[in-house]
Amino acid sequence: MDERPFFGYYDATNHKLRQEQTMLKVDLHKLRHWDGEHVLHPWENSDYAKDDQRTFIESGQGIYVHTADGQRLLDGPGGMWCMQIGYGSETLVQAMAKQGMKLGYMSAFNNSNSLSAQLAARMAAYSPGDLNTVFFTTGGSTAVDSALRFIHYRNNVLGKPAKKKIISRQKAYHGSTYLASTMSGKERDKGWLDQADDLVHFLPDITPYYRPDGMSESDFLEAKVNDLEAAILDLGADQVAAFIAEPILASGGVIVPPQGYHQRCLEVCRRHDVLYISDEVVTGFGRLGQVFASEAVFGIVPDIITCAKGLTSGYFPMGATLISDRLLQDVIDTNKGATFANGFTYSCHPIGAAAAMANLDIFEQQDLLQHVQQMTPHFQQRLHQLRELPIVGDTRGMGLMGGIECVADKHSRNPLQLDKTVGERIDTHCQALGLLVRPIINTCVISPPLIITREQINELFDLLTVGIQRASDELQAEGLWQPS
Repeated sequence: MDERPFFGYYDATNHKLRQEQTMLKVDLHKLRHWDGEHVLHPWENSDYAKDDQRTFIESGQGIYVHTADGQRLLDGPGGMWCMQIGYGSETLVQAMAKQGMKLGYMSAFNNSNSLSAQLAARMAAYSPGDLNTVFFTTGGSTAVDSALRFIHYRNNVLGKPAKKKIISRQKAYHGSTYLASTMSGKERDKGWLDQADDLVHFLPDITPYYRPDGMSESDFLEAKVNDLEAAILDLGADQVAAFIAEPILASGGVIVPPQGYHQRCLEVCRRHDVLYISDEVVTGFGRLGQVFASEAVFGIVPDIITCAKGLTSGYFPMGATLISDRLLQDVIDTNKGATFANGFTYSCHPIGAAAAMANLDIFEQQDLLQHVQQMTPHFQQRLHQLRELPIVGDTRGMGLMGGIECVADKHSRNPLQLDKTVGERIDTHCQALGLLVRPIINTCVISPPLIITREQINELFDLLTVGIQRASDELQAEGLWQPS
């Protein structure tokens, strides 16, 4: 079988997605040179600037991607938590292409479009409670920024200009734009860029794995809920505008809070007139077997939900902020004629709306949410079996997302302080075997396309097991780690 990568294009005349197996028309060495010389990549470390050895991923089909030199890789991270329906969906690409031929763009500042209106109504039908107002953005970061700006705007209109502080958490990730990055609590992202530090307060780490010896999970839950209430009281409820929380801290290492945490935190927020933002950029659109996980999985109806990624399965950059009708009505009732002066050139983009509508059609036609629920037990079972490996201290996850944390010593739960590249080592070995994972210092995270089958789950974890074993053997041979 010819394993060369294929490249797709849309044939508008015959309304077909054409796939051709062909070699790159430009020499790969030259492409890598151009990439190193001219592309500044996200999270670029200056020590690796001008790197010309990156893997070029050129095509994909299902849960697999193909590199420029012909290697097939199982996409363990699912792109960036976003490739829900998998690669090469002719249905979705045709929907985008047809919309592009009909209307490739329109400005939402003074006009509207039927597709964005239909999409907003469809999302409102899926959302919990009265979160029926949808503000479309360009991605997750701008969705979070828009949520924060709306809250500040609302408090200004209501005559509460001092009520601006946002409470977030250590290891949280909420985006890369200025306000969103301010709310992110990942220590490694804080070193060289400025944030609006006066607007945010971070709660301590909520990773159950690192609770003190002898502390039960129920006592840990009480302590973490008390952290929130103590922060509100210390800062002053008249100063605190909102608490922002990912249902599962995804990029922080797939940290699953103790059961009941979100419900208890919402109760605290309600007591002190603090709004609750549920950041579902990762958990939304099927990752946990629901379109939105806030109510269906965690039992809460927040004031605002932010989403992106799985909204279009990564085929188009689009996000959204879903706002409680009550919050918007509070502003309307003031009769001040206040303007929410926040928006984007690409808000309500018709091609993005077409992608999202087709994506939701596929969810429904393929019963994808039910499929995720059926695959979850086996996925989580295989995930937790990795704890048998000597270097793995903790595995954690829900739905089709998982984190694997490596430690120097299982008994003391010390991270691998001697070698912070262990995640990269695992990724390197896994890629040689045919699997992509996402390394985060001493942790690896996986969130494959939701269409993954039981057999492919086994393939993923079989390869990951070997990759971890090879990385730990390498560390041991270099004298950087010894089994405890």
